[in-house]
Amino acid sequence: MPPTDLAAVTDVNVRMQAQVRAATLEDAAAIAKVRIDSWRATYRGMVPDAYLDAMDLEDSTSLWVRILSAPPGANRAVFVAESAAGIIGFSAGMMLDEAKFGCNSELTGIYLRTDAQRLGLGRQLVKAVAQECLARGATGMLLWVLSKNQIGRRFYEKLGGELLIEQPFTWDGLDLHEAGYGWRQLSALVESIPE
Repeated sequence: MPPTDLAAVTDVNVRMQAQVRAATLEDAAAIAKVRIDSWRATYRGMVPDAYLDAMDLEDSTSLWVRILSAPPGANRAVFVAESAAGIIGFSAGMMLDEAKFGCNSELTGIYLRTDAQRLGLGRQLVKAVAQECLARGATGMLLWVLSKNQIGRRFYEKLGGELLIEQPFTWDGLDLHEAGYGWRQLSALVESIPE
């Protein structure tokens, strides 16, 4: 009998024990921490270290308090992945005022702690935003990723995301390069992700 792969068992347990739910105001600080930690782990070498090191938890928490304080029916949707360890990831999206590249909604962010990646939670977080946008009348969804973020790009491509454009952009005074991916049939994306 082959030995048990304890890492695989642990991964399955984490996924089975984690749940995706709508974010609440009380989640603001945890979301901010996941975002900052994810940026620092993912974007070293893509974004200047000084920028990453200067990311401030208090400022980021204040931003998420404003987002999560929006009244019901606001244009945004935020979901968290939560396990016994607390918030281990989140996703956010919104409806667009004007369609871009045939998409009228946008996945504005998805981040997971590094120890919670590759367990299927990212797909579930994408699905949660896509379902919410679909319920609000979206037919397509757009997202932006740093062009050098090959792991992120492969994730979106595996979900059937179509590369729509690559372009330079400025973020917080930084000159960067981004890739825009999209799903022009949002219902097909939702259907492709199992529960």
